[in-house]
Amino acid sequence: MVQIEKKKCFAALGKFLSQFSLDKNTKNESVLHNDLYFDSFIDLIELSQSHNGWFTPEQVYFAIQSWAEALQEDNLNQWLSHYDLSNVKPKTVGLILAGNIPLVGFHDFLSVLIAGHNVLVKTSSNDQHLIKFLANYLISVNPEIQKSITFTEGKLENFDAVIATGSNNTARYFEYYFKNKPSIIRKNRNSVAVLTGTETHDDLVNLGEDIFRYFGLGCRNVSKLFVPKDYDFQPFFQAIYEYKDVIFYPKYSNNYDYNKAVFLMSNFKLLDNEFLTLKEDTSYSSPISSVFYEFYDDLNALKSRLNEEQEQIQCVVSKEAISNAIPFGQTQHPKLWDYADNVDTLTFLSTL
Repeated sequence: MVQIEKKKCFAALGKFLSQFSLDKNTKNESVLHNDLYFDSFIDLIELSQSHNGWFTPEQVYFAIQSWAEALQEDNLNQWLSHYDLSNVKPKTVGLILAGNIPLVGFHDFLSVLIAGHNVLVKTSSNDQHLIKFLANYLISVNPEIQKSITFTEGKLENFDAVIATGSNNTARYFEYYFKNKPSIIRKNRNSVAVLTGTETHDDLVNLGEDIFRYFGLGCRNVSKLFVPKDYDFQPFFQAIYEYKDVIFYPKYSNNYDYNKAVFLMSNFKLLDNEFLTLKEDTSYSSPISSVFYEFYDDLNALKSRLNEEQEQIQCVVSKEAISNAIPFGQTQHPKLWDYADNVDTLTFLSTL
């Protein structure tokens, strides 16, 4: 199956996904196979929270809308224009997917297929249903693509290369187990925001989106703030008050209560607004419902540090002139060419 046909399949999938939003699901009669998939997709979205308590309809719809935008034909063309995939010899690429946020592994799934390979997918137990549904839709658009898609519940076998996503601990296992195969092994990463005190109220409201989207479970969520000495946190707390309803989700509130109690029993000094705690800490990885912060004296020195520690960082959010900095509110809107861990997946796949 040639790449242009696969690209058409994914563009058709993007049109299908564009019908669904939290405000209203609107059937477009020009979309392929709505008779088979439209109503059942709505049912799956509503059931997603029963499969994974973090997958609320709001978060699932957000992920769907993000992929609807990404899979527009212009975006696919712009992404693929930077690669020559004409000489790719089809291999079987195993995927071990994470399940922390809805459809988090779909970019790898897309990349393997669009590069001309066959995909062997082991889903996370936390996100088993959405990606399989989208795969079935692609097969309905063009049945030929079914030859290139396999899902497995057991261990990966009979593959030529692997892309595996997990924690720092599981990464060590992956590196040993797949040591004889070409691989991309992804570890824990976190995102940070660099503040100067000159941010507007809207900037800080948008920063709240970077913190609270997906309840802070993604590697692109901001989990650490760098702030200047004597930074006034009051404007920050005023701005993120818009996200106060997050505390009404039981899984989030349970984490808030637990982590706050642990911090207080350890006599840590906290800043708290009853749905988010701020703790001064040098680590990048904060627990759910908490954001760490650290003071800096010299912005240039901080820039150098972030560059030296870039393997721990997924995104940097700031208005300052920092390499690859992302505007506030944009961490969860990656382009197709914004690769996890800054590893170019298509370049890897093109050289197998």
